[in-house]
Amino acid sequence: MLLKDKVAVITGAAGINGLGFATARLMASHGAKVVLLDLAQAEPEAAASRLGDEHLGMAVDVTDKASCDAAILAARERFGRIDILVNNAGITQPARTVDITGSDYDRILDVSLRGTLYMSQAVIPTMKAQKSGSIICISSVSAQRGGGILGGPHYSAAKAGVLGLARAMARELGPDGIRVNSVTPGLIGTDIIKGKLTEEKKSEIAETIPLARLGRAEDIGGACIFLASDLSLYCTGITLDVNGGMLIH
Repeated sequence: MLLKDKVAVITGAAGINGLGFATARLMASHGAKVVLLDLAQAEPEAAASRLGDEHLGMAVDVTDKASCDAAILAARERFGRIDILVNNAGITQPARTVDITGSDYDRILDVSLRGTLYMSQAVIPTMKAQKSGSIICISSVSAQRGGGILGGPHYSAAKAGVLGLARAMARELGPDGIRVNSVTPGLIGTDIIKGKLTEEKKSEIAETIPLARLGRAEDIGGACIFLASDLSLYCTGITLDVNGGMLIH
């Protein structure tokens, strides 16, 4: 088991069909104790119970620093350490540049970018004390290719900001034994695209992807397992593309 005796915190983790829960399930299968964080209405406690009694679910708002700090304090009190953070929480919105309002901008950037900062700030002191830790930031192929299929320019900007933040943290925190890496998913068949693309459109998109299919949540979870485990001990500041070849660069 690649994560035996490790403690992993995952944000945006309660959606049963989402990237966060798929990652939580895989990490649990590799021996990790998992802390699933999400908004209260997403019922993170119920999601954690699906994985077993040894895991923990808590409500948190990643845009609120006090909420992030309180969640990490509770996780540390329960498990004694924090080895892995997956900054997965994010929201999207289809919009053209001229239609993006100030509130749209704040909402999209706050969850993906501010949330990544606040959660990372919350775990860094513990990881520094341990002299070890792995922070994994979920960005998007849209940050690299200048827009995605569903998200607007503000979503691309938020996810590009995540890449820059992760690289800067990697440079800063490396001497403390903390690795920081990013994953850039392509189009993944999760609830975030439910009802937004017809089956015909999905097939058309799949035909343009070298691996000839949309991604699965487990594809991202597998990449996170690699970056969280000792298999990637000499990897920091990297961006791991998981897009089936949608973007080759």
